[in-house]
Amino acid sequence: MTVRRTIGFAIIAIVIAVALFAPFIATHNPVASGIDVLGLPSPVHWFGADDLGRDVYSRVAYGARTSLVIGFGAAVVAAMIGVPVGLTSGYSGGTVDLVAVQVIDLFIALPGLVLALIITAMVGPTVQNLVFVLGFVMWPTVARLVRGQVLALRETVFVEAARALGGGPRWIIVHHIWPNVMRIVAAQFAVTVSFAIFTSASLSFLGLGLPPPTPDWGGMVRDGFPFLALNPVMSLGPGAAVALTILGFYLVGSSVE
Repeated sequence: MTVRRTIGFAIIAIVIAVALFAPFIATHNPVASGIDVLGLPSPVHWFGADDLGRDVYSRVAYGARTSLVIGFGAAVVAAMIGVPVGLTSGYSGGTVDLVAVQVIDLFIALPGLVLALIITAMVGPTVQNLVFVLGFVMWPTVARLVRGQVLALRETVFVEAARALGGGPRWIIVHHIWPNVMRIVAAQFAVTVSFAIFTSASLSFLGLGLPPPTPDWGGMVRDGFPFLALNPVMSLGPGAAVALTILGFYLVGSSVE
């Protein structure tokens, strides 16, 4: 295991632990207002308090839950759509591959954040909607990656031998091609989680994230932006959480060999 992967797994483990044990490590109710409006970091409020007197540290801890649910959920949706499309397209070839490539290229040509912004504005910013919207936006990347791997594998000797022995397309894909693609899909899954978390935070910063008072890292960065001169930790705390989480998943995904 490489150093990068070890660091990545360590960061992910910490973020998951924070999400799971948020009720125990949070020092305040994350949605309860208080009298310490725009309070600076102190032993009472470790990251200070926001403009409604809510504890920023507690909201960052609970925000890990939201970000991980959206990140993992979107990655699962993207894989559920992209993997079958990529496997079928790459192995079938011909008209099926041509049509699939055109659809994939059409989606990839559209900026992911802009597309997510438009769809989210239409369907509304809930956790479920964000999961499906981000998964829908990111599946073409997964499909293109899987298709490229399948194109190389379908001409290999062991696949041709399985075909000569009478193996059908479905059997060959399941028993010979998929096992050789899983490693790449796992790496892309980690990268997709990081991209989903980043895009979700970006949507929240632009005002199309989860509605208040739900703790949401991107929304917290936006809420603290007007008060950077008074308490920069209001934005830096959740911003650092986003950056660290994305870094962890990216290190894991990019280190798979």
